[in-house]
Order: sequence, then structure tokens, then C-alpha cells
Amino acid sequence: MNGLLKTEQAVIVEGKYDKIKLESIIDATIIVTNGYGIFRDREKLELIRFYARHKGIIILTDPDGAGFKIRGYLKGSVPEGKITNVYIPDVFGKEKRKEKPSCEGKLGVEGIKKELIIEAFRKAGISFTDDGNTERPVRDLITRTDLYEAGLTGMQDSAERRRRILKKIGLPERLSTTGMLEAFNTMMTREEFYKLTENKGETE
Repeated sequence: MNGLLKTEQAVIVEGKYDKIKLESIIDATIIVTNGYGIFRDREKLELIRFYARHKGIIILTDPDGAGFKIRGYLKGSVPEGKITNVYIPDVFGKEKRKEKPSCEGKLGVEGIKKELIIEAFRKAGISFTDDGNTERPVRDLITRTDLYEAGLTGMQDSAERRRRILKKIGLPERLSTTGMLEAFNTMMTREEFYKLTENKGETE
């Protein structure tokens, strides 16, 4: 299988190395919890809730106690939308970048073979499409300069403009500028952002 496997659902993983591993397999929005950091990160939790309501989320955490604790927290914190749990098998060993195995001696998502990850997704009923490309296309990311030029920062009424845009696309109206930028870059292309903000956030 040469190409990346596409899924519309957002995939939730624990760490950046898990994300790097999945990016070599799956073409999808991948959100990192930063381990237990999700317990305190309200903005990221709101983003996860948004994806659950609109596209669905896939929870893929490590098969250890910490992974199941994070999984349980997300399940209890996302009251609406579609949640699919994907479980990787218990494989004992040590990731190459680590000096020692984890406390339970199990490999996390980053250390599991590609074939086992794909099998775990299929067992959970996830349907993929193959995009036929061996590399993920480079996206032209939305920047803070784009936010400024759209009137979403640096203007007297920028806060109100941000509120209108966020409400229009179904995101929390109190999302910070940083959180908004991260959300935009997972949800839309730069061209779609231009179209969304062509009236500088004014409602029609």
C-alpha cells in the first residue's frame, strides 16, 4: 500500500511522536492531547468536541493505564457526536528513541508497526480511502498576518469580529487567537479562510 489512508474523522493521540507516526499512515486531522495536559486544556477540549459533533473523532491512546485514563476522560467530556475507540494490541518492547521501556513495558502508538495500526482501525469499523500519493501535500498555512489582514486582530473591533466568525463556523466564541488559528488550520485551506473572512467577519 503506497498512499496515505484518508478518513474524515479527527484522530486523537497522546503525544507528538504518535502524531508523527500516524502522519506517515493516515491523511486526517490529528489532535495531540499532550498526555494528561488535556485535563487542563479547555481550548483543545472544545476543538475535540467540535470535531465530534461535525465529523466524529477516533480515540487512539496507548494500551497502558495512562492511555485508558485519557480515553475515559475524553469519553466523559465529549457529550455529543460520534466517538470511535481504536485499540492497539499489547506488544511488549521499547521504542527506539527511549532508553528504557514504559512502566508497563508496552509499546505505545509510536512503536507499533504500521500494519497493526491499520488492522486496529479496521477492527473498529473505520473505512479508509487511499489517496494514491506517497507524500502528504504541503499546505499553505493560515498565519497571524492573515488574521490581522482579515481584521480579526489588531483592530478596535477585532474581538467582536472574531466572535462572529467563530459563531458562524460553530466554534466556541471565547476561543483565544492562538486556539482560533490552530482550529482554522485544521479545518480549512487558506483560500477557504479568505472566502470566509472576505467581509472582515461581518455577517451577511
